[in-house]
Amino acid sequence: MSEQKVSHGTSPVSSGEVPDKQEQQATGGSSSSGPESDGGAAVALGSTLSNGAGTAGKNVPRLSAMPVEVSSSNLAEPPSNRLKLERAKTEKQHRSSNILAEEAAQIFDDKISVKQKLKLLNRITTVKDDGTVEFEVPVDAEPQAFGVESTAVNNEADDEPLDTKDQYIPPLQIVILIVGTRGDVQPFVAIGKRLQDYGHRVRLATHANFKEFVLTAGLEFYPLGGDPKILAEYMVKNKGFLPSGPSEIPIQRNQIKDILYSLLPACKDPDIDSGIAFKADAIISNPPVYGHTHVAEALKVPLHVFFTMPWTPTSEFPHPLSRVKQPAGYRLSYQIVDSLIWLGIRDMINDLRKKKLKLRPVTYLSCSQGSQSSESDVPYGYIWSPHLVPKPKGCSHLLFPDWGPKVDVVGFCFLDLASNYQPPQELADWLKAGSMPIYIGFGSLPVQEPAKMTQIIVEALEITGQRGIINKGWGGLGTLAEPKDFVYLLDNIPHDWLFLQCAAVVHHGGAGTTAAGLKAACPTTIVPFFGDQPFWGERVHARGVGPSPIPVDEFSLPKLVDAIRFMLDPEVKERAKELAKAMENEDGVSGAVKAFLKHLPCKEPGTEAAPAPSNMFSISKCFGCS
Repeated sequence: MSEQKVSHGTSPVSSGEVPDKQEQQATGGSSSSGPESDGGAAVALGSTLSNGAGTAGKNVPRLSAMPVEVSSSNLAEPPSNRLKLERAKTEKQHRSSNILAEEAAQIFDDKISVKQKLKLLNRITTVKDDGTVEFEVPVDAEPQAFGVESTAVNNEADDEPLDTKDQYIPPLQIVILIVGTRGDVQPFVAIGKRLQDYGHRVRLATHANFKEFVLTAGLEFYPLGGDPKILAEYMVKNKGFLPSGPSEIPIQRNQIKDILYSLLPACKDPDIDSGIAFKADAIISNPPVYGHTHVAEALKVPLHVFFTMPWTPTSEFPHPLSRVKQPAGYRLSYQIVDSLIWLGIRDMINDLRKKKLKLRPVTYLSCSQGSQSSESDVPYGYIWSPHLVPKPKGCSHLLFPDWGPKVDVVGFCFLDLASNYQPPQELADWLKAGSMPIYIGFGSLPVQEPAKMTQIIVEALEITGQRGIINKGWGGLGTLAEPKDFVYLLDNIPHDWLFLQCAAVVHHGGAGTTAAGLKAACPTTIVPFFGDQPFWGERVHARGVGPSPIPVDEFSLPKLVDAIRFMLDPEVKERAKELAKAMENEDGVSGAVKAFLKHLPCKEPGTEAAPAPSNMFSISKCFGCS
């Protein structure tokens, strides 16, 4: 296996400026100037650039933590001058030792240089082929051993009802900053429409691909940088973290840079088409925007972060982009993933802060304001049903609180597309001609061997005696040697309509697709590709409404047959109906809007709030964790 080499990233300090001592340490001492996943792909765009991994093996690709555009001078740099992290290309048979508590604590010690932290992460973590981060902790370890303890006390009754805040909220100009695919954008279209009903002016800033979608919904639109199609293809190809070769690194860094540098105009520039002035009084964002907290700091406006996957440390389950079996490591997993992402984008963030936002650069990963703290000023809202994943309430003792009053689980946010949808007559006739079918599709995710996967799907339907709808999607499924009367092929149509016609669903496990299937009372099999999709597969299985997830690399005829038979079990269908009934009265859109209004500071629009201190960098502040 050939070795891939890329020079490490440099400080964002522009030419002619001299970085201070902390900045030099934080950037390795350099002074030169660098599909429908419903969340997972968008997040991993930043994660890819961290290239963080550890391995005990030899002859593996080595990539730096801070890839930059590759040039001949970079490649000629001696290996001793580059910071490297390694990736294991095959599963390790054994690990020589478990992570040590003292090492874990050092990740968040602001006296430890970034170079030392990179070496530490290299030693204790492994980036798997599915793009997740794996590490081990001693089986008998206590959480406090890993430097993630907090002295704050969690109030078990910390959730003020979302509609009890007695405060007049004048009409606001609100910008919603969203990076991702259509599955990431859609919930925020629904939230934006509801905010308009409350009398606020809403601008949804996202990729240009979704302009028509946003405008058709009646919201104002502003383009952000980045192309979600490039993102989805990259993520499926590279399984989340490491690019296939150095030539791909500049492409992804340019994607992030384009996004970052489009944020400030999205918050304060006039409408591109009409010329109508706009100045944000408040910002709503999802974490893959990456620059949201920094823009909010510069503009001195409140920020509220919403997301479709867990991003706040908890002791109840690990970070969705991590793999750790021991509960003692669950909270630590959030810190490690945050660290890897930050180490990959820190130079671009500081470029943004200095050149566009006129803010001081941030330097250290600091435990003093780490994401385990309950003192974050950034409220967080999670877009899923508490009946599927309840809000974590904390450990059995009070030293380790979980999600406090600044974090809400608001419910799934659905955009009603079914009420105005008319299916093709051919589809309507096919549905009436037999039993309810099983839906199988993977949205915008490319499939490596679509013909083979299609054959497996058709044979599984035939063996189980079921009719099936195959969504061709971007993966190119549905190539049949000859038509089958028990198979119907279609392109994308509204899931909230289609899933009501289905007996069960098989899909990739994006949060939005998962929500639509559960709302329709469909037993669900998830075939995760990367990112947060395994997390949702595990949640569905734990709730008893679907079998164990089938990773896409393990997709086979026997496993699909077993999964279909599991979903057809009357008891599983009954549990799916019970869950759908419990979700029936939830209104995640209203919940999100009420959470946003509840956490708004009591001040008039346009008045200045004190900016957050920026002399010490907090990874949780950067990503909106509380």
